[in-house]
Amino acid sequence: MFDETLALTNRALKKWVRNPFTIIPGLATAAFYLALFGNSFNPTNLVPASAAGAAKSAILSTTFGGAATYITYLTAGVICLIIVFNMSFGGIDIVLDRQLGYFNTLLTSPIPRASIYFSGVFQNLAKAMLLAVLTFVIALIIPDGLKLTSSFGILELLGAFAAFTLLGLGLSCIFTSLALLARSIDSLIAVVNFINLPLIFMSSSLFPSSSFPSWLQTISNVNPISKADEAARILIVTGNPAANGMMGTFVGDMLYLVGFVVVMAILGYWAAARAMKPE
Repeated sequence: MFDETLALTNRALKKWVRNPFTIIPGLATAAFYLALFGNSFNPTNLVPASAAGAAKSAILSTTFGGAATYITYLTAGVICLIIVFNMSFGGIDIVLDRQLGYFNTLLTSPIPRASIYFSGVFQNLAKAMLLAVLTFVIALIIPDGLKLTSSFGILELLGAFAAFTLLGLGLSCIFTSLALLARSIDSLIAVVNFINLPLIFMSSSLFPSSSFPSWLQTISNVNPISKADEAARILIVTGNPAANGMMGTFVGDMLYLVGFVVVMAILGYWAAARAMKPE
């Protein structure tokens, strides 16, 4: 099954890389969100110029966990947002393969059905993670952008992207199964739009959940996007979680994301297996 999954994944990634117009919009979206949200939604901009220094520092310290800038806080959320959107619409290629007849060719070939499903999962994950890395780089180079602490090193970078990868893997499992169940691009887009926007706005991607009403805080606290946001921000904003007393929170978030992946993989494959029938 491994060879078949790898071959199908390579096919999809080659198609993606050979078409730059499928990559450029993702990068533009990341830059727009960081620049626009990071400046137009920045609450420190509301502080009068006469009290800017102390007041801005107080807002960043108390509301945004001590982030050096609002974009520093926002970076993890924008990366999660990019991952969600890429997972949501990554299944369009699967629907096109079904409509063009290639999907039925796969179903009648002597390959494991699981390889078809997991190739969809891994191709979408690879695409999203590449854009996540590029988004992180964009956050570093934009004016007044991401500012890392002196304790942020390679282990912290790997830990942050481990959180992003777990979120992407879990979302890819469920959205790939939805793409396999869909019979048209219109129906897929309608379903994923119904799912992804509430997922994003009921998370701490743009603002801390402490600013939400109590009922929304309850939802946000179990939202896997919030867990990935929090785990990555602990590393990006504060650096070493052990030195800042946040190791327990970080480990709890990562374990939650691992459980999320396991549940989504089981549910996703169960739903996909019902959809993978020749027409």
